[in-house]
Formats: sequence, structure tokens, C-alpha cells
Amino acid sequence: MELRYGLNPQQQPAGAVPVETGPGSGAGPLRVLNGAPSYINLLDALGGWQLVREAAGALGRPAAASFKHVSPAGAALAGPVEADTAARYGLGSAAPGPLTSAYIRARDADPRSSYGDLAAVSHPVDDELAALLGGLVCDGIVAPGYTPGAVAALSRKRRGRFLVLEADPGYVPPPTDTREEYGLRLTQARDDVAIGYDLLTDVVCGDLPRAAADDLLLGLVVVRHTQSNSVCYVRDGVTVGIGAGQQSRVDCTRLAGRKTHTWWMRRHPAVRAMEFDSAVRRQDRVNWQVRCAEGDLTPYEVEALREVLVGPPPSAVLLPDGGERKAWLDRLSGVAFASDGALPFEDNVEHAARYGVRWIAEPGGSIRSGRVARACERQGMTLVRTGLRLFRH
Repeated sequence: MELRYGLNPQQQPAGAVPVETGPGSGAGPLRVLNGAPSYINLLDALGGWQLVREAAGALGRPAAASFKHVSPAGAALAGPVEADTAARYGLGSAAPGPLTSAYIRARDADPRSSYGDLAAVSHPVDDELAALLGGLVCDGIVAPGYTPGAVAALSRKRRGRFLVLEADPGYVPPPTDTREEYGLRLTQARDDVAIGYDLLTDVVCGDLPRAAADDLLLGLVVVRHTQSNSVCYVRDGVTVGIGAGQQSRVDCTRLAGRKTHTWWMRRHPAVRAMEFDSAVRRQDRVNWQVRCAEGDLTPYEVEALREVLVGPPPSAVLLPDGGERKAWLDRLSGVAFASDGALPFEDNVEHAARYGVRWIAEPGGSIRSGRVARACERQGMTLVRTGLRLFRH
């Protein structure tokens, strides 16, 4: 397969060649139905497809992911969509179908980062999801199939350049991963350990209800397909904060925690009630809501916000240390937290507690694992040790 370019436009030519893994494997894991992929497009598609396939298999529900730069911006299982979120995506009063709901929930986890994403879904794309994607800034989608109407509709997007990729659910990858880097060929056995409820049996402290176990499993699948170090906050089947690619794990915890607070503040009634001038585009509205939720607008941004709003800005939630803002953030609870590596210090637990975390899953095995467990007990958290590290580089 000839690619438009490599990681950067100056890296030409670029291509992708299927690896023979057995009879009938020559076609590779996916095929292009429309558009011309770049190197990063394929990396996002392959990562996204593996994530949603694994999540749907482990949890028995349709799954979706919004991939950007080889890590998920958001991932979610099918579930309820809030009325104002549905309205923001141009949906009517009827509840969206399971696959559409999964993608809306995944994209809305971090809608600023999802701008120009590559969507991945676990089930065949129907006309409803295709129609939704037609109105969003999205570069492409990977799925195990499409209705004829969905392919036709998506192929018209972006002046015919929208990338439509079909994954082969029956494809079996080779048992060995191979990577060439600066003149060296590195090989390793493929990590094919299944993510399932059997990983959550070592409950060190606290209790683990089924809904929390589901969220922890989704978090573990997500960090498996996120650049390490990585942690993931999950609530009700939605990733509400993902921290990726940080050298320090506590930096991942704090980064993902801030995203979790932003996700929650976007649900504050004052932020939801913001009314924009009709000329303001959807993504600009999203970006303004995110900035208001973050609570640290610059003086220039405050004045710019006044120009696009109908009515005054929601001053009660703009101040980062405002009492109303703190009261709302204190209401956040029921969050699950998954880590791709062992928590090396109890500071991860202390920071996670600030963001409503009630359940933690991590491999264990750190020399300070006892102190991490005592920190969880002190915070009233449940700690589960999986014994499984999930680094991805």
C-alpha cells in the first residue's frame, strides 16, 4: 500500500506491506475503501481498531475510540447520551443507536483533542453514525464493516478524501512484533494476554462492584493502547481523563486528573447554559466551553468570549479558586483509575483522590506497594493488583 507520506510530509516515499501470518493472511488486517492514508492515519487506525475490538470483546458492548497521534483522546462503551450533548451533535430527541452513542461518548470525553481524529468502532457502521460523522471534523474511520449507504455518505466527506478503512475481524496477527529503528531490528513476542475479569481478583482493600470492575477493565484496555507512561480515569463507561506519554507517572496522574475536572466542569449548569451567537461554529463553541471549564482564561480570552456569547460569561465558574467551582468539583465521585505500570509512590493515590477516584487497578510489584495500599485505605479507595504491566512505546 502506497502512503501519502510518512510521519512528516518530507518523508516520502512511504508504504505499508502486509505481513504473511498464515493461509489467507496476505490482505493484511484492513483494507482501504476510500481515501489515501498517511503513515499516522494507519498507526491510529491499527491502534484504534485493536482498542475497540478488545473493549467490546471484554465487556460485551459496542465500543468506540477517538484516536489522535497514536493514542486515544477518548474511548467509551455504548450508553446514555446527555440531552445537551445530543443537541450539540445535532441529534434529535430520540436516543441514538448503540454504536452512535459509543462514538459520541468517546469524542465528547475530550472534544478539543478529538478535533480531526480518526474514529474507531467495534461494529459495522450504520447510516446513523455515517450521518453524524458527516457533520464533524474527523479525518477517517476504521470499522469491521459498513452499510452500503454509510460507505457512499462517508466517501463524499472532505471532498472525497475522507478515509474509510475496513478492518478484518478474523485477522490473526503474527506471534512476533518486529520494529526497525535507526538501523536496528527489534523483535519481541506479541502481548496477547487477554484483559478480563480474572485480572481483578486480587482486591487488596475495599470492595469492587460489577460496574466499577467494568470501568477498570475499560481503563486497562485503553492504557494498553496508549503511549506509556499512561493512566486512565473512567466513569460510567467513558474515559474522562487520559494521561499519555509522560516520563513521570504522577505527571500522567495529574494531567489526566485535570482533564477529568474539565470533563466534569463542562457539565456545570452555568457552562451548559452558555448561549453563543449563531455565527459561532460548533468546534469554536466546544473550545470555549472547554476553556471556561478549565477556569484559567487570560484577560484577552475573557474579552473575546464576551464577543461570541449572547449574554455575560458564566463568571461564577471562571475563577479557578471560586467557591461555586470548588463546590461543583467536590461533587465528582465514582471514578475508576487504571495504570499501565506499577504506582511507584503513594502521591499518585493522593492526587487521584482529588478527582473523585474510588477504585484503582495497577500491576503492583513496586518496592513501595505496601505504602500505596495504605494510601488507598487512608483515602477509602479500593485497590486491585492485576499483576500485568501494559507498557506501549
